[in-house]
Amino acid sequence: MSDHAPDAPAPTDDLAAAFQIDGWPVRGRLVRMGDAVDAVLSAHDYPEAVAALLGEACALAALVGSSLKVEGRLIVQAQGDGPVRYVVADYDTDGSLRGFCRFDPEGVAQASTGFARPGAQTLLGQGVFIMTLDRGPDFERTQGVTPIEGESLSLCAEHYFQQSEQIPTRVKLAVGSVTNDAGTSWRAGGALIQVVAGDDARGSTEDVWERTQALFHTLADDELVDPTITPQTLLFRLFHEDGVRLEDAHALRAHCRCSHERIVGMLASFPASERADMAEPDGLIHVTCEYCAKVYAVSPEDVGAGD
Repeated sequence: MSDHAPDAPAPTDDLAAAFQIDGWPVRGRLVRMGDAVDAVLSAHDYPEAVAALLGEACALAALVGSSLKVEGRLIVQAQGDGPVRYVVADYDTDGSLRGFCRFDPEGVAQASTGFARPGAQTLLGQGVFIMTLDRGPDFERTQGVTPIEGESLSLCAEHYFQQSEQIPTRVKLAVGSVTNDAGTSWRAGGALIQVVAGDDARGSTEDVWERTQALFHTLADDELVDPTITPQTLLFRLFHEDGVRLEDAHALRAHCRCSHERIVGMLASFPASERADMAEPDGLIHVTCEYCAKVYAVSPEDVGAGD
């Protein structure tokens, strides 16, 4: 279900959408993000390489999460022994997105030496890539894990689909910045194609898949993030000879689920003596959300009312 009104125009940016190539046993998805990913990446003073890695994770979470047929949350994360310890992005089926990275600044600076922009394996080192579906407290989480491979999370995603679902899949992710009169901001994009079961009317799945991949590989990173290229134009460039349709576009937005109530609940898990030690000279406990960097100031007495 799309999250815009039926009679409203489909979004042209900050969107996730499916696309279909007429008569081909192939399905695809496209993500384009401007303000949504810029809000996530700009919440922290990330080095360029770290911001780009988190942008990839956000694009991938939206790309895969927007295909879910159930309500819930798709969490993309990777962790390893490199200077970036942990990157996570999650997509809620209402279109909201958030993410953050934990990293060692000195280690990232060293890893960036000699690179225009170091990628996933250089930053994360040896570790694992994980995708998790969280449908809420009434359902058990489902999770797939694969090793971190390659300098883009797109390769990790391809291996995940091959290993977990045995579905031939190709993924492209791109992150970049644009500068205009309002300043410089981040953008991200992603595209995915997968084989679906063929039939006599559609012809040989293998032949069509080879052709689709050849066309898909012509998609350039700058095309995925260029705000002047509409999603329809982008797909037309790739598949114009065969007919392609953009379907069911979902609007994306940056949204963090943190709140004063959640922070109080978290602090309540600590003993009163520890909460007292957490208080700063103003008498309040200051907690910064890892995702959006919002700072909450909470009185220890308010938390301990029920102790």
